[in-house]
Amino acid sequence: MNSLQKEIEACRICADQFQATFTAHQPRPVVWFRSGAPLLIAGQAPGARVHASGRPFTDPSGDRLRDWLGIDETVFYDRNRVSIVPMAFCFPGYNERKADLPPPPICGKTWHDRVMEELGEVPLTVLVGGHAHKYHLGVRTAVTDTVRNWRDHAPRVFPLPHPSWRNTAWLKKNPWFEAELLPVLRARVQEVLND
Repeated sequence: MNSLQKEIEACRICADQFQATFTAHQPRPVVWFRSGAPLLIAGQAPGARVHASGRPFTDPSGDRLRDWLGIDETVFYDRNRVSIVPMAFCFPGYNERKADLPPPPICGKTWHDRVMEELGEVPLTVLVGGHAHKYHLGVRTAVTDTVRNWRDHAPRVFPLPHPSWRNTAWLKKNPWFEAELLPVLRARVQEVLND
């Protein structure tokens, strides 16, 4: 682990904020990136299961994301091949209705530019969810519109919706996503991983 990764892992800037959430938890940054990995997954924030496991996407969202990418867990968790950098490294917690809180902006402001600088040019970046779309693409459009215009960013960047079960209805309403975007994405993933 390099010095930046150690700094992030030791970060506690959101401790008071997390204590004030419904979950009242402690920070646990999930750091999973390495310079030179050809695939970057830029996400939103770890969920409760990831907070418990310390590994990114160890939940049904991860199963769906790996399916979308066409890779198995062995490849997905190989840090030499895949970096996973969310907009917030810690689980933000739940509100009183047990809904996920958004990534705290302080995390992205503190760490994201430094991580991106360390990673340098990455052949393929997969943007998971609206928070990642806004940071990496500078867009303020709805997730559906950003994902629908994926060809504007391919083959280096692919914006995706979040793979949460909550988006199952979205997938049914937008069959073009699985029919048009995913085959191109899977081919591109294989191309960069086997280059």
